[in-house]
Amino acid sequence: MFISTGEVSGDWHGAILIKALRERAALRGMELEIVGLGGDRMAATGVKILGNTVGIGSIGAVEALPYILPTLRVQRDAKKWLKTSPPDVAVLIDYMMPNQGIGYYAKRTLKIPVIYYIAPQEWVWSFDDKNTKAIAAFTDKLLAIFPQEAIYYEKQGTNVQWVGHPFVDLMAQVPDRAAARQHLGIADDDLVVTLLPASRTQELRSVMPIILEAAKIIQTKLPHVKFWLPLSLERYRLDVEKLLKKYDLQATIISDQSQIAISASDLVLSKSGTVNLETALLNVPQVILYRVSAITAWIARYIVKLQLPFISPVNLVNMESVVPEFVQNDAIPSAIAEAALELLVNSQSRQTMLDGYTRVRESLGEKGAINRVADSILDYL
Repeated sequence: MFISTGEVSGDWHGAILIKALRERAALRGMELEIVGLGGDRMAATGVKILGNTVGIGSIGAVEALPYILPTLRVQRDAKKWLKTSPPDVAVLIDYMMPNQGIGYYAKRTLKIPVIYYIAPQEWVWSFDDKNTKAIAAFTDKLLAIFPQEAIYYEKQGTNVQWVGHPFVDLMAQVPDRAAARQHLGIADDDLVVTLLPASRTQELRSVMPIILEAAKIIQTKLPHVKFWLPLSLERYRLDVEKLLKKYDLQATIISDQSQIAISASDLVLSKSGTVNLETALLNVPQVILYRVSAITAWIARYIVKLQLPFISPVNLVNMESVVPEFVQNDAIPSAIAEAALELLVNSQSRQTMLDGYTRVRESLGEKGAINRVADSILDYL
């Protein structure tokens, strides 16, 4: 089996899937050999990693330029392996453009069956159906995690199975607020805000300074607040420490414990991404922001004419504004801080958001999603 994914979230999803595949295969008396593209989490499961793709992801046309050559090199190596050692199936996880190239090559050139798990969110931001048709053309089966995703791709003629969202199971395993605080040494009466600024290098420049400025304003209004900052990648530590010093903000930096830090929090200030859904399922209020370069924003608005109803997966689940989003020119520290303070001091505002979380949770399917994914892949084989 060949599994291809990229970035921090894809590596995590890949590792979880590999664990489930092995467990479900063992119940059937099957032995699996798994090779892939991913990162340290997938490597830790014992699979052979052909190329590390965690650090070569980006959002935006300009932001992608530094990663074109590294991506092409990784794809070249992967295609070489696929040709010389064709697997029984190729499983693609998100990672839009690179996986589109891999998918075409596997299906069209080598006739390898392709299963797409966590498909690109074409159902949200597609401005034409070119990429959608490409995905439909090389995908033998698509395992959808959102109901709208399943409906969208099914209309394109894709063989779709809605499996539900794996976070329903995964977040249920995270320690609750009291246990998380005990684990991290946080007092019950401490006011804690967790900062989640970056899982991509570009976000250290474009998002983290905004979050730190907003945090400074919050600290001015609530001097007793304590900030925690989980690193998505350990190699970001030095850059994060420099930025904290530059903005004169005290924050406790931790590694590999983001979900525990979220669970222990009173509020999360976060960049847009899958971590927003984790936060919602852990029932912690949040404020979300994102910013790309001015050139990328201009291209998206005037050339591509991209119009997004929302950017956060929390709001996209039911196309409902559950959490506040501050995007591009609206990502102003004072406005972000004001929204955060409202959630910290106004119990009614908090409850309104938590009620929205309940509706989100109800739309993500029943428990057992990751086992359904593994079983579907094994059934296909």
